[in-house]
Amino acid sequence: MPTGDLARLQPGRSRRSRGGGRVTTGSIRRAQLVTPFGVGAMSVLVNGTSVITAGLDHWYSVDDPTQLELDEYQAQDWRLEARLRVREFRLPPDYRPRQRGKDLRNTNLSVPVLRFPRWSFCMYCKRLELSPLTMAQPVECPDSKHKQDADGRKKRPPRMSQVPFIAICAHGHLDDFPFREWVHRSHSPGCRGTLRLESRGGGGLEGQVVVCDPSSMPKGCSAERSLDGIMNSHWENQVERTHLTDQLAADERPFYCTGSRPWLAELDGSCSQPIRGALRGAGNVYFPKVESSIYLPRQVGAVSAELHKLMNRADVRPILRILNRIDGAGVTAAQIRAELPHELFKPMTDHELLAGYRDMFGHGSFGDSGSLDDSMAGGNEDAEDAVETLTGNDEWRYPEYQLLREIPVDDLLTSTDPGVHEELSSFLDRVRRLETLTETRALRGFTRVRDEGLKLTRGKRLLRRRQLPIEHDWLPAYVVKGEGIYLELDQQRLEDWEQRPKVIARSQKIIDHHSNVARQRGLQQRQISPRFVLLHTLGHLLMNELVFACGYSSASLRERLYVSERPNHRMAGLLIYTAAGDSEGTMGGLVRMARPDALWSVVANALSGARWCSTDPVCMDMGEKGQGPDSCNLAACHGCALVPETSCEEFNRFLDRGLVVGTFRDPGLGYFADLLLA
Repeated sequence: MPTGDLARLQPGRSRRSRGGGRVTTGSIRRAQLVTPFGVGAMSVLVNGTSVITAGLDHWYSVDDPTQLELDEYQAQDWRLEARLRVREFRLPPDYRPRQRGKDLRNTNLSVPVLRFPRWSFCMYCKRLELSPLTMAQPVECPDSKHKQDADGRKKRPPRMSQVPFIAICAHGHLDDFPFREWVHRSHSPGCRGTLRLESRGGGGLEGQVVVCDPSSMPKGCSAERSLDGIMNSHWENQVERTHLTDQLAADERPFYCTGSRPWLAELDGSCSQPIRGALRGAGNVYFPKVESSIYLPRQVGAVSAELHKLMNRADVRPILRILNRIDGAGVTAAQIRAELPHELFKPMTDHELLAGYRDMFGHGSFGDSGSLDDSMAGGNEDAEDAVETLTGNDEWRYPEYQLLREIPVDDLLTSTDPGVHEELSSFLDRVRRLETLTETRALRGFTRVRDEGLKLTRGKRLLRRRQLPIEHDWLPAYVVKGEGIYLELDQQRLEDWEQRPKVIARSQKIIDHHSNVARQRGLQQRQISPRFVLLHTLGHLLMNELVFACGYSSASLRERLYVSERPNHRMAGLLIYTAAGDSEGTMGGLVRMARPDALWSVVANALSGARWCSTDPVCMDMGEKGQGPDSCNLAACHGCALVPETSCEEFNRFLDRGLVVGTFRDPGLGYFADLLLA
């Protein structure tokens, strides 16, 4: 599809729609094009038009390729590149208007969007009309009753609004709701009459009725049907069945998903999944899969921020890529100097130059993470499956854990040891104040219907129509520079606590609830340990308290869990850091709270508040049976332990105050019970 047929988003620019109501432009923050409004997600422009972000095929499209310099948008994190099997990451383009006499490079770059849903309805006559994905003008109602007023004079027809209903399937497909098929109870209805969406009272979908109008042109057949039940589903013999698939045409075969991918301009495909109705703004329409990495220098302090900047110049990076492709880790400083501008790197020593090169491509790195070349080489079937499902978080995060618990001093990762307060010394082994950290967050795909595992290759196929080979592949990402606090529990006390039978029995409830859901949906089972629930809940309690203590908004803080019981990768750490991709991430308010007296106050207030939730005793009592998403929480609700979903790694699941501070029946159950009872 030609790029000119697409509407555009202009990241980083506040701008109204142009051209007398045209819906060709809108504005959005660059980071939002990774999450929550990445490829395949719907958003609403300032004039009310609902659009869907198009695939990566048409990002960075320009009329004159000589005016495009992609190096400005390239971001690198060698660990994340190897994990996601891509050559590089790219920041979403920022919009710069083209001006006469100014530099024309990277101007007028925008991100394409398409109009979705395609169905629109008239607020006055309730008529339904189907428009193309590339419709750039507001849709006007064509009904004859709007052509003249009471005096017989011509009048402008009213604008139509997009319907709130769409259809989704568990394989990530998205389609317009099949109004015509639904009302005629047929997969291929012969009637092409005028459809209307009438509201006949009632608070539910039973009051929304689709009518095939016999009094309008083209004439309908008088069929009508309410939308009652279109969002319903149930499980039968471990197979999910939906009302829309089974009941659209009860006398015919089931109505399965068509495989539509409108964000890629593909309205037909192949899919055998049941389809269900949904509201276009519902939470189950889009679950972005974002993979993140804390930047780890290969050699702490060896590469300055100035050298990082030089090596990422547009005239330097391509040369280094070629050298890496030819000789890899065997490149010498003399080879690098022979190919690069002499004046730029004259002040650098050979040691610094090689350190910068190795840091850029991850050669000779510590830990178990391999390079991109290693990931491209493949391996046995189990290793390949681990790469596809992105399992093995123990190996992935262990290098971060090793470095965060130390005191690195680097331009991109700096931490200090503020010490541990005397009251917390029996519970925390160490505290680190991260004054500088750099996180790269990349979109690798998305799911619909529910948040579940997504294989790497399948996720990439959802992002673009034409797949790229690994050596040219890229994913959209953004880089966050901020601050954080790292806490690590006392290993000996933790091991003694998690061996207690009552602790094991309580955490087993969460394991059983999740196992039932996983078995029912055919998902991969996972082991949820008491230390995981403890650290996860503690992170939420501290974030909720830090909102009041350090001045950040709740959505600006984020958790990162370092949990493992494997002998070679034993971890029990928690990182709370700023997740906002703007100036709010560098105010210094968070690292200040790592001082012993300040942290003791935060922890004490958080634990004290956790003993009694505003909804107790209901919250604590419901926790005995499970509550929250998939009943995977015990004593945890919006009144005590939940945070914005963007701040949580597990979508607010696997939480329990009881394992942190104890329960009403057993106050000594929690890890911090002795601190509260002292």
